[in-house]
Amino acid sequence: MELQNQLIDSFGRAHNNLRISVTDRCNIRCFYCMPSEDVQFVHRSKILSFEEIVRFVRLVAPLGVNKIRLTGGEPLVRKNIPELVKMIADIPGIQDIGITTNGILLPQYAQALFDAGLRRINISLDALNAQKFQEITRRDDYEKVREGIRAAHAAGFDPIKINAVSIRNLTEDEIVPFGQLARETGAEIRFIEFMPLDADNKWERDKVLFAQEIREILTQGIMPLVPVEQTDKSAPASDFVFEDGVGRIGFIASISNPFCMSCNRFRLTADGKLRNCLFSLDETDIRKLFRTDAPDAEVIDAVKKSIAAKKEGHEINTARFIQPDRPMYSIGG
Repeated sequence: MELQNQLIDSFGRAHNNLRISVTDRCNIRCFYCMPSEDVQFVHRSKILSFEEIVRFVRLVAPLGVNKIRLTGGEPLVRKNIPELVKMIADIPGIQDIGITTNGILLPQYAQALFDAGLRRINISLDALNAQKFQEITRRDDYEKVREGIRAAHAAGFDPIKINAVSIRNLTEDEIVPFGQLARETGAEIRFIEFMPLDADNKWERDKVLFAQEIREILTQGIMPLVPVEQTDKSAPASDFVFEDGVGRIGFIASISNPFCMSCNRFRLTADGKLRNCLFSLDETDIRKLFRTDAPDAEVIDAVKKSIAAKKEGHEINTARFIQPDRPMYSIGG
């Protein structure tokens, strides 16, 4: 593909991976993502329709975008989400569709999602202890998530990736059990460093449980980990396997080892705002362009300008960092 037909920023990073939030609503209330009560959701009239989402994907697919991930909020609370998966799967050039979900509704939707063309699934689960799960999510749905994982297996998803946010003085005791889960079930566990995207703006660096510390806990509690060769250099996780070859572990070290210079992602929020970085302070209003009948060329030009303006990195580890006004649920996980 010619360079002028790709989404390349000023640092030479080609963007082929689009994350689409389909809703800002969720059926749990993780403290690092949403307020516990009185959440101010976007009015439904401002949420992109399936047709608008599909139009956007059709416009960026010829620019090299071939990977799509559906997020939220909780994407499965959006009505008829398997239909959207099928619509995206039918777009020429789209090779890979994934979803990030808390798993609660997977018993209802796992098979329909697989049949629609979804092949990659990440389930957010921060604790294997039901009481700790309730403390983090402020909801009593642990058994529903475990049932959802089983439903995903039964539907044919393999492997299943489990995303666990790691927080100091809270989730240390969960690390070894997650390692054992990886060894016993074949699920890939991905430990994610706590990021400053919480709705209450209470993030502190001291609360980050760093990837290297987690690796040491797994080494002491189970056995050493050895690195796995990275086939996708733009992947956010550094992958490891226990030295006996059983159990795959990934680390997304957004704070201690940022992967900004290999980032190939950009985001479309549920209300139609294009963000070239998770921590971006600027947005491009795609919904406004769509709803004022802007021609395709104008939309494509706006996307190219957004990617071209992408900064070198998120600057979390500098005094220049400014936390975005939007928390995670509003941006899209």
